[in-house]
Amino acid sequence: MKIYVDNAATTKMSPAAIQAMLPCFDLIYGNPSSLHSVGQQAAEALYEARTQIAACLGCHPKEIIFTSGGSEADNQAILSAAKIGSRKGKKHILSTPIEHHAVLHALQKLQKEGFSVEYLPVNNLGEVTPEQVADAIRPDTALVTVMYANNEIGTILPIPEISRLCRERQVLFHTDAVQAVGHIPIHVKQQEIPLLSLSAHKFHGPKGTGVLYAQKGTPVASLIEGGGQEGGRRAGTENVPAILGMAAALKEACLHMEENSTKVTALQSRLMEGLLQIPHSALNGSPTHRLPGNVNICFEGIDGERLLLALDQQGICASAGSACTSSSADPSHVLRAIGLPRELARASLRISLCETNTAEEVETIIHAVTQTVASLRSCSPLWNDKVEGRKPFLLK
Repeated sequence: MKIYVDNAATTKMSPAAIQAMLPCFDLIYGNPSSLHSVGQQAAEALYEARTQIAACLGCHPKEIIFTSGGSEADNQAILSAAKIGSRKGKKHILSTPIEHHAVLHALQKLQKEGFSVEYLPVNNLGEVTPEQVADAIRPDTALVTVMYANNEIGTILPIPEISRLCRERQVLFHTDAVQAVGHIPIHVKQQEIPLLSLSAHKFHGPKGTGVLYAQKGTPVASLIEGGGQEGGRRAGTENVPAILGMAAALKEACLHMEENSTKVTALQSRLMEGLLQIPHSALNGSPTHRLPGNVNICFEGIDGERLLLALDQQGICASAGSACTSSSADPSHVLRAIGLPRELARASLRISLCETNTAEEVETIIHAVTQTVASLRSCSPLWNDKVEGRKPFLLK
């Protein structure tokens, strides 16, 4: 029996999402741009899904742009903001070094085009403050983009405060909320967020679909040319089955958010408590401002990849960080940004729980990780050097 605890990478689709999608394969199969009755049936379903998602975010349906996922939404928001800024002679962008690579790579692209990108340093918990943003904003700042919650260490950033500050300074703001939507309360109007990205497969929806929320009056440039879909902001026939699945999953996630959060936070607390009993271990990220279910811990003297493989052999599916960089030999850029030396950054384990996980599974994980870490250390020359005093311990 598998124990799946890699929900930050992707979630299992919910029955509600699957049921919402099924009619699209034999009943609601039309192109929503077609004027005939079959096409208009699909268009009506698309409108209902758009309305449903807008209600969950607290915005108007016309402010919802359907995309292929979080990465596309991030790119569209950032490149659009840069285009707007460039027309006004503004080519300075603020961000953080712990962003998802969809954001970081888009910013690197803009740097090659002459934009100046400034990365605000985070503290050892992965936090950046509104004061840092305020101090760094310049007259030529075109955009501030800061993620809502980090995908690796789970730290939640003060997005409402940063967004309001940007509004006061008349600087466009974007947040990558891929990890946050469906898990913590977000109301874009109340929090004064003009641009926000989300992805369905992070809250039990299907892969390959997401949303860019763009506040009314915020110009958004299309990344894909071809047709007039999405109000001319994203060409291409909409993926109606996936969008309907996304809407159903988000509605369910928001409806049960409080009870799911209570359950998952209790499991998270027990898991952290159990794993931190292992000598020379430490929690990565904020212990308080943290996504429900995210547990990221480093265990000194081991190799994180070996730990993952050993756990997988025991039926436990976890990760060392972002799934998008799992094939990279380099340590996590997030863990390095919060000050971890390479040795500890390569010795970390990320476990991300969801509401379907159980207390019994958590106890199984604690036992398996404890035994596996001890086993890996017993055959580690590095660990032996530390025990015998030839090298110092980095963690207490």
